[in-house]
Amino acid sequence: MSQPLLEATHISHSFDYTLFTDIDFTLASHESAAIVGRSGSGKSTLLHIFSTFMNPNEGVVKLFGHDLYKLDDSAVEALRRYDVGIIFQFHYLFKGMSAMENIEVASMLSRESIDTDILEKLEIKELMQKKVGELSGGQQQRISIARVLSKKPRIIFADEPTGNLDKETADLVMDVLLDYIKESEAGLLLVTHDETMAARCDKVYRLEDKVLKEKI
Repeated sequence: MSQPLLEATHISHSFDYTLFTDIDFTLASHESAAIVGRSGSGKSTLLHIFSTFMNPNEGVVKLFGHDLYKLDDSAVEALRRYDVGIIFQFHYLFKGMSAMENIEVASMLSRESIDTDILEKLEIKELMQKKVGELSGGQQQRISIARVLSKKPRIIFADEPTGNLDKETADLVMDVLLDYIKESEAGLLLVTHDETMAARCDKVYRLEDKVLKEKI
């Protein structure tokens, strides 16, 4: 069996209170997983721990076989630049740039060419010359997703990526993300309140009462 893309063991984290404790999680190539749970349960914090942005109080996170929080800063930066794609609910685009310029920034940093097929699948190819400020929120979100996918990441962490989208656009986005991981030997970890979107993933987990359990 091939090595998991992500392997987390005995993850615990607290702020002023215990958020979650003794969590184990793995994500394989070509696999999609969703984490659901109420607001404040710690879903986004867990995603940040898995995706290089927050060291857990306890436990080990291995990303592509590397003990994530024993890597030096340059190695972590390389992971973020080339191998890890992160999609947020809010798009964080460069407002003064065109849609294409926003995507080009990511492709230049990762030294990858822009895949025009992704632009077509996301139905944004005709928007490339428009300034970000001229686009709707849904269009901006799809630009931000194209920007992430243009890096050709090996793992995608998505925090409520469809939270501000209508159902038709949300389904389109999920289609593109799921197709990408099947075609690219990548993995997808989705954090969402949307049980319908979560159900489209291979596995669904619920974070509740400080523990993470797979829904059967």
